[in-house]
Amino acid sequence: MSDMKQETDPKSAEKHAESHHFFSAAKVVAGLTLLSRVLGLVRDMIMIPIGSPMLADRFWLAFSVPNLFRRLFGEGALSAAFVPVFTEVSESEGLDRARLVLANVAGVLAIVLAGLIAIISLSLWLTWEIWGGDMSRLLLLQWTAIMLPFMFTVCMLALGSAALNCRGHFAYPAFAPIILNVTLIIAAGWVAPKVASTDINMFYVIACSLVVAGIIQLAGVIFLLRRANLTLMAITRLRPLLPETRKMGRLMAQMIIPLSILQFSAFADRLIALLFTATPEHPSFPLAAGVVRCLYASNRLFQLPLGVLAISIATVVFPLFSRFAARDDKPALTGAVNRSLRLSLFMGIPAGVALMILAQPVIKLLFQRGEFTEFSTQRATIILQMYCLGMWAYFSNHILLRAFFAIKEPRKPLILACCLAGLNVTLVVIGIFTPLKGAAVGLATTITSSLNALLLTYYLRRRWGQIGAKKIAISLIRIALATTVMAVAVWACLHWLGDFVSRAVGTCNLKFDHVEEIALIALAVIAGAATYLLMSLALRCEELAELRRRK
Repeated sequence: MSDMKQETDPKSAEKHAESHHFFSAAKVVAGLTLLSRVLGLVRDMIMIPIGSPMLADRFWLAFSVPNLFRRLFGEGALSAAFVPVFTEVSESEGLDRARLVLANVAGVLAIVLAGLIAIISLSLWLTWEIWGGDMSRLLLLQWTAIMLPFMFTVCMLALGSAALNCRGHFAYPAFAPIILNVTLIIAAGWVAPKVASTDINMFYVIACSLVVAGIIQLAGVIFLLRRANLTLMAITRLRPLLPETRKMGRLMAQMIIPLSILQFSAFADRLIALLFTATPEHPSFPLAAGVVRCLYASNRLFQLPLGVLAISIATVVFPLFSRFAARDDKPALTGAVNRSLRLSLFMGIPAGVALMILAQPVIKLLFQRGEFTEFSTQRATIILQMYCLGMWAYFSNHILLRAFFAIKEPRKPLILACCLAGLNVTLVVIGIFTPLKGAAVGLATTITSSLNALLLTYYLRRRWGQIGAKKIAISLIRIALATTVMAVAVWACLHWLGDFVSRAVGTCNLKFDHVEEIALIALAVIAGAATYLLMSLALRCEELAELRRRK
């Protein structure tokens, strides 16, 4: 009877249709994000082997500075603060007021970013003038300064993308990273080798191309916002400072640390690793040169499923959470959070296990060339496997944080993130002096992220009473069983089918490089995916039906 009543209730049907629209959009975002991540891997295959270990470590640390802000704002605090407020204004006061709020926020953000870039640039110059240093330090400072303007374009892009998401437009925000990756591929694979005679100059070309890509991305989002009758840049809207803008500022200040703990940790990890890398002046330091490059390569690979799957889900359900919270519809909100968590675990757990098994052959195939040696592959493999232990937590944290932000209660995540950030640094500094060395970075990230997910779940359950824990537990049992069978299939393909693949490649007379490695990895991935899907069907996992649903 309850089901029949639900079907005939217009409001209930409307809410279900609204939810299905947003969950269906996750597949569109995931598809575009997958393409972006594949192109990102192509980009990294070209860029990571460039340069000696010393040069590469400095460049990738410099590259991390503007990309830290991309992570913070593109997938973090700016969007998390903007979406619930903008959605609430759109729902209660209409599009005209929402348009005014967007213009006001854009003007303030532009001034803040310009000031921040000026301050950081001045700090870099003073650092060199006061402390000086060798050529490696100068390169680090110069590369950082060149790439700083990317901060401005990518943060404005994030704001425009968040506005488009709130209006139900998800395609271009997911497509924008493709523009970035294509630009860097052209720069690193074609332009730099033609115009640069040394590795140092190649890095200069790549740094400049990052800024060019940011300008192209921003131009695209401005064009689409105008078509959607929204305004991104409007200096005339700076005054008066609207109450909604102040509210977003307060929310953003509280959200930066919780949403960016993984990104801050990654940057801090690379900085600590560089500080403890052995040099002629400090030969007793525990880490060998090239560790920052290995950390970057490992981080990029575990971010692949995280970006394609977890962030895609979180991006499209956050406006949905915010709508239900603005309407004070607790049953719909808890139901959406429960669905999102189960879907994240359904994809995150097998992704982490499969990537652990495939880590060594994948890293060898993608990066082992040029200055990225077999020793680098071994180090990056162990680091990646340590990262993958926490894949389930990385997926869950994106959903849990947005649940807190949708109800505008970021205080608990803020306190928790501050404590865990300190714990992460402590674990890394201690761990690099153990036999783990660089792998301690991945293990520390797994420990802190897992604690974050468990404690956020506990606090959310205390806040709401029930979040469907029994349903999540049942899903976890099914996911664990399906993942176990999948892991056996992937491992068996890698260890038992090598000779079969070699004979098949010889029979087909395929001559291009690494064909056997590509075929074996592809076979393992296909076998793992097919096994997991078949087991999910056999176990009747509801999450599989969620992915198959069209509306």
